[in-house]
Amino acid sequence: MDSPGRPTAEEIERLLVGTPARYTRAEVAAKAGVSRELAERIWRALGFATLPDDAVAFSDADVSALGRVRTMLDSGLLDEQTVLRMTRALGRTTARLAQWQAEIMVGAMLPKDAEASDRELARVLETAQHLLPDFEHVLVHVWRAQLAAAGTRMLALADVHDETVVSRVNITVGFADLVAFTRRARDLDEQELADLVEGFEARAADVVAARGARLVKTLGDEVLFTAPTPLVAAEVALELVAAEELRIGMAYGPVLPMMGDVFGTTVNLAARLTAIARPGTIVVDAGLAAELAGQDAVEVVRIRRRPARGLGVVQPYVLRRSSG
Repeated sequence: MDSPGRPTAEEIERLLVGTPARYTRAEVAAKAGVSRELAERIWRALGFATLPDDAVAFSDADVSALGRVRTMLDSGLLDEQTVLRMTRALGRTTARLAQWQAEIMVGAMLPKDAEASDRELARVLETAQHLLPDFEHVLVHVWRAQLAAAGTRMLALADVHDETVVSRVNITVGFADLVAFTRRARDLDEQELADLVEGFEARAADVVAARGARLVKTLGDEVLFTAPTPLVAAEVALELVAAEELRIGMAYGPVLPMMGDVFGTTVNLAARLTAIARPGTIVVDAGLAAELAGQDAVEVVRIRRRPARGLGVVQPYVLRRSSG
């Protein structure tokens, strides 16, 4: 029996997408009933390269997806700009997810210290095809659950006496920074460095999620998280610093949620407080210290005022568990 050859790009696309390419850019737009310009803007927003006019690269599934976009626009519930923003969010998130999952699969199934054979590469593709229906089902379920969680968080943060949409909300923002990362990285090879970063991010994500907070993003040796209440933020920070060699800065105040991230002076202040913190300590701003005053589980201790780049002189506090 002939051994399987190295998978081609066409085979990967056929096995994972499921429908063959039939149409050019102009044809897929015409069949979906949208303008060619809108189809191209959606394609770019999803993160895909612009193809030549005569390239047959689109399938019936692309026609169906574009048709759903047309239906949303025709309904009048969403305008074109909103649809494109939603599309860009989908493209960026799924691109990172797909790359991450592919790296995990390849790392688990291919030899780390030798070139993979054609048979081994084909086995990865066969495994992915076998697991695809289960992955797809879990993806949709988790997305719905995360959407519900996001809606619940936004509802909890909204002012119940204000009928307008709240664009700026008061929450706690925290940065957790891995101490001496640059020095430690010099002593590690590439795989050990990857394991260090992945382990740190995984443990931080577990702690943040377990307390009902949100991991906004990871930055290699640093994570950014938000918490719905000051006490939740304090518990997250205390648990993180007990498990890792970290320094943490947190601030409480208004932030602007946008593109899944958070922006504003409160975020900048939390970052500056992280730079002030000594290894193994948690430094918070005066606003968060005031919110935590009177809590039996934690205590805040004022330290000397410090200059914070771009923010002037600030009054920091050290957060720790209550001695009582």
